[in-house]
Amino acid sequence: MLLRIDVITIFPEFFEIPLKLGLLGKAINKKSLIGVFVHNLRDYAHDNHKTVDDTPYGGGPGMVMKCEPIYESVEALKGKNSLEHIILLSPAGKVLTQDKVKEMASWKDFVLICGRYEGVDERVVEGLVTEEISIGDYVLSGGELPALVVIEAVSRMVPGVVGEWESVVNESFYNGLLSCPQYTKPANFRGMKVPDVLLSGNHEEIRKWREKQAILRTLRKRPDLFENLRERLKIDLDELEDMYE
Repeated sequence: MLLRIDVITIFPEFFEIPLKLGLLGKAINKKSLIGVFVHNLRDYAHDNHKTVDDTPYGGGPGMVMKCEPIYESVEALKGKNSLEHIILLSPAGKVLTQDKVKEMASWKDFVLICGRYEGVDERVVEGLVTEEISIGDYVLSGGELPALVVIEAVSRMVPGVVGEWESVVNESFYNGLLSCPQYTKPANFRGMKVPDVLLSGNHEEIRKWREKQAILRTLRKRPDLFENLRERLKIDLDELEDMYE
């Protein structure tokens, strides 16, 4: 097992099917490249109702997740994980990027805590969590979907999960660019033709075309990404205008 991921949630059943499907399922269940272990937070609540939330101090709507069961659940993992990386899925966190995904794939293990309700007691953030991660600037009901997104994205960066590594390095965001346009049979569909260069068999020309199209596609569809890359790639805008013609 190259990477261990522990997930703490009040809905462990949320993960049952997704972790059995596709490349992720194979990586976990057949190749044993990744281990994903899901823990029920309610197992660490000690009252009869297994309560993991309470009303907020100072008043206000909703409920807040209690710090005691979260601390106990993480502490119970000591000895299994290095516990260097304890992550809270939270809209307050830094937005997940491909660079962060690559970094996480190099770790030995990490813990994902799935928040719910109005959030978690701030003492979890201050005294337990090493960082917070968000998957976007919008609100979901809890951290379970974001946790699955993190697991899926990180797993693709673990060697051996995706059969052909070239498929990974050519994907959108791996090198900061969107991927180039892709085509398959038929070569002519309702008058829309596959670019001639892709049918030429000239691998060097195909490589150049794909490289150029990835840059152009990023400029057209994600100018925000493109601006971040302009200096690094030393892209000349006048040259790009010629490429458009």
